[in-house]
Amino acid sequence: MSNIVKILFFATMKEAVGLKGIVVELPDEARVIDMKQTLSEQYPGLAKAMGSALVSINREFAFDDDIVPKEAEIAIFPPVSGGSTRNLPTICRIVESEIDFNQIVPSITLPTTGAVVIFSGTVRAVTSRGDARITGYLEYEAYQPMAEVKMHQIAEEIRGRWPVVEGIALIQRVGVMDPGTPTVAIACSAAHRDTGVFEAAHYGIDRLKEIVPVWKKEVGPGGEEWIEGSYVPKAGE
Repeated sequence: MSNIVKILFFATMKEAVGLKGIVVELPDEARVIDMKQTLSEQYPGLAKAMGSALVSINREFAFDDDIVPKEAEIAIFPPVSGGSTRNLPTICRIVESEIDFNQIVPSITLPTTGAVVIFSGTVRAVTSRGDARITGYLEYEAYQPMAEVKMHQIAEEIRGRWPVVEGIALIQRVGVMDPGTPTVAIACSAAHRDTGVFEAAHYGIDRLKEIVPVWKKEVGPGGEEWIEGSYVPKAGE
């Protein structure tokens, strides 16, 4: 018997294949490692990148020994650069339009809120750390259904570590953005500033860079390059 699955590609993986998605027939009970081998044989340009590729099955991270279920939705992508049960404001979105900071603050402010901390990532025109380079623009891409699930997961992780946090917003913009443009916003609210709300926002952006499937392409005078991370999610993440 065989198993027909849909496979989506993102960032460098999409460019290596030359397609956003394909339908592949796999043997029944094939594992993720078997699927990787099949794809590497069918798409030689993907073979080199497959060693560092991350895989999700039905929007959860999957690993080499996992069995590929019937009619699964699979995504393959490079390392990335559930809702609240307490009825507290939680906003997790992938957006294409400008991030509205004036809307974020009231959205996560309760009558008991006395502190709101916002982290905003912004497109740099000049990168001085490492190999200095000039950026003309960035292009962000996301696997949106999985990304928003993982953003909700981060929100719950924040609440588990800092129970005093009231509202949480995680908003990632995708598309083409010029230097000076906000790309991401992480906001946390709490009753007081000394309750861990700064640390919670810091954790939010760090975690987003680890497990939320979002990638950026850097374009400048020297050419273009997808910027990949190095974090590999563990089972359960």
